Amino acid sequence: MRGLDWFIFFVADVQTGFGPFVSVYLTTQKWTQIDIGLVLSAAGFVSLIGQMPGGALVDAARSERRVAGIAIVAICLSALGYAAVPIFPLVLSAAVAHSLASCVLGPAIAAISLGLVGHAAISERLGRNARFAAVGNGLAAAAMGGVGFISPRAVFIVIVLLLVPALLALRAIAASEIDPERAHCAPPRRHATKRPIKPGDLMHSRPLLIFAACLLLFHLANAAMLPLMGSVVTMRSGRWATLLIAACIVVPQLLVAALSPWIGRKAQSWGRRPLLLLGFAALPLRGVLFAVVINPELLVVVQLLDGVTAAVFSVMVPLVVADLTRGTGRFNLGQGIVGTFVGIGASLSATLAGYLSDHFGSASAFSGLAAIALVGLGLVWQLMPETRPAVADEDS
Repeated sequence: MRGLDWFIFFVADVQTGFGPFVSVYLTTQKWTQIDIGLVLSAAGFVSLIGQMPGGALVDAARSERRVAGIAIVAICLSALGYAAVPIFPLVLSAAVAHSLASCVLGPAIAAISLGLVGHAAISERLGRNARFAAVGNGLAAAAMGGVGFISPRAVFIVIVLLLVPALLALRAIAASEIDPERAHCAPPRRHATKRPIKPGDLMHSRPLLIFAACLLLFHLANAAMLPLMGSVVTMRSGRWATLLIAACIVVPQLLVAALSPWIGRKAQSWGRRPLLLLGFAALPLRGVLFAVVINPELLVVVQLLDGVTAAVFSVMVPLVVADLTRGTGRFNLGQGIVGTFVGIGASLSATLAGYLSDHFGSASAFSGLAAIALVGLGLVWQLMPETRPAVADEDS
């Protein structure tokens, strides 16, 4: 288990380096905003269309460890491409490769986790995963911010250097401890006559599609909320804006690290629905408070609600998908389906929020996003069933 903990920690470090640092670095290399936008848009498009094929690939793989290893190597090679020769064709190729690798890395980690502990213990394992990812994100953001202050290119060199400890941590996970049937939510060995369903059949799962639609609405409301709040803080607080925005990013991560294991435990005893409702309810409340709170420092306090939702979703999304795909052998494809809906919502969020803000003001934009989040909460309340299995079975 320690190997998986450290692998998740180093993966979080690596992925953090591909956040806002890409735009900063390319800007220092005299790239135009149009070229930067093209690269980021291409990467986002590839990430969106690659979700379902990536999940299906992990389901078909004979070794999730090998898939995860190849993905992390590809991501680090992408970072090397950014750092070595920042010309448009190479950077575009590196961005696309990073997106493709990310489409399989997340499902592979979830599959390894499920294969190690089984369905009965996966909620607590996912809580532990979220804690190590949050700690990795927070430390990496701080460290790479310092490194990037010295040289923006150095951020990508650090990512490449993290390849070795990441692979060593992955190697520490014993392949013999990962049950292949459990890793894909396939029927247990004692039900050898059962066969995994066809990939297309999963698209007819009503609870899975309801869950995906709820997540689409959630991310349509959520993705633009922090950037929009950052713009408001910048206009109201001037020179303190950078510090306040950094606090809005780091503090929720600390909350995720603290809450995630508790969420994992309660998902097993309370069930999934109460925690899903908690996560969904925090977003409309956050949007309304952003609309009415004027003091920039209080906006940072309101942003703590993002830590609550992040803690819930980091555990509950893969957990509910595991519940809904149990016995199908298509756990990772299910993650890909949900990920596609999430990507659609997130990609539309900034455009919607920008339109509302430009035409009606930031308060109206926050209120509009809160209304969308409230619709998502209503769908969860009315349509989303409890997915916790009645009887936990380690082999399924």
